[in-house]
Amino acid sequence: MEQVILEDVLAQIRAALEANDLTSASAIIESLRPADQADIFWELDEDEQAVLLPKLNPADAADIFEELYDEDAAEIAVQLPLTTLVRIVNEMEPDEAADLLDDLDPRQADAILAQLEAAHQIKPLIAYPDDTAGGLMTSSFIALQRRMTCAQAIAAIRMWRPDEETIYYLFVTDRLKRLAGVVNLRQLIVAAPSTPVAKIMESDVVYVSADTDQEDCADLMQRYDLLALPVVDENMHLLGVITIDDLVDVIQAEASEDIQRLGGSEPLDRAYLDTSIFAITRKRIGWLFLLFGTATLTAGVMDAYQSILGSVVVLSIFIPMLIGTGGNAGSQTTSTIIRALAVGDVEWVDIWRVWLHELSVGAVMGVLMGLAALTLVYFWIADLSVAVTVAASIFGIVVWSTSAGSLLPLIAHRINIDPTVISGPAMSTLVDATGLFIYFNIARFVLNL
Repeated sequence: MEQVILEDVLAQIRAALEANDLTSASAIIESLRPADQADIFWELDEDEQAVLLPKLNPADAADIFEELYDEDAAEIAVQLPLTTLVRIVNEMEPDEAADLLDDLDPRQADAILAQLEAAHQIKPLIAYPDDTAGGLMTSSFIALQRRMTCAQAIAAIRMWRPDEETIYYLFVTDRLKRLAGVVNLRQLIVAAPSTPVAKIMESDVVYVSADTDQEDCADLMQRYDLLALPVVDENMHLLGVITIDDLVDVIQAEASEDIQRLGGSEPLDRAYLDTSIFAITRKRIGWLFLLFGTATLTAGVMDAYQSILGSVVVLSIFIPMLIGTGGNAGSQTTSTIIRALAVGDVEWVDIWRVWLHELSVGAVMGVLMGLAALTLVYFWIADLSVAVTVAASIFGIVVWSTSAGSLLPLIAHRINIDPTVISGPAMSTLVDATGLFIYFNIARFVLNL
């Protein structure tokens, strides 16, 4: 739905609320898709939300909660009466309900759990961290028994949950409820009714443990084109299933985190415009102070070589060009290597191949940039020795920055640091100081200073 249409819908809802026509307002929201419902609902004032939410169909209210950011959903939940909140949470998927309850006050969460129909499915999920397979999985899934026939399996599907979200993948367990295999719905339908499930199932199942990081889960599902990923305990008992919709959320969240870290900032916990000025400041100021501190290295290098600048003042003209080129070359390299790490194109064992690859790239780019600098500087100031100094410095800085940019992400990944934290501003700051060191030493050599 286009934004302009959503704005029109929002105006209609507000007009109905002003006229105290809650029936019309709720009917308009219930006619929308869940994602549009959430967008519209979050635009309403808190008092409008509190008045309207109890009037909505619990299933629609549950869809809204599932589409909202966790923190936003929790803020709305605390405003609602317990009975209303229980009706809504009863309609939510177990994994989504667990995420919501985990963000509430423990006493409020316990009060809700005590009245939920599926409390036995939701309560175990709350114990797992949100960014692990256990926190991501749903405990609402169909598990077939390997001794079943295909006819019995189809009958069980009809009897249990015909609208189950994981119906496309059906996991098979043995009599001890241990994961034994997987079968898809098409296989069950086309097989002869008397065929045992064990005969058509795939026994080589990709699975994860409950403490597996969510990013690793997403990588597995992408790598093997999975629509669902089973989660097991140490004894291979089937605990839950991660579905494709959860994967999309994880990929989006991880991409958002990486992009924000590339700029030298901690990731935001909610939508940008819903994040307060103080919260954004808190996310950014730590890195800004760190980069400010490291930037003093640049000032230190310039101070140490001020005699050279005093002797040949014209050298200072080209400092921004040199450190800017080095920072950009380094950032290009780190961005490329970080992405290669993310998609599995390179690993730690490839570090020397990556370094040699980028060293070669840096050498080629350094030669081209050096020739351009030589031409530009010579025609600018008509001093060949200064032109050679700048050209040689450009070459050295580009080679150095691409080499460093290839190694740092791999080293960070190896020691379990997010590689994105050393890219962008951090890489530029490092190259600024070291680039000046290269520049002044080449100037000292070429100009006999």
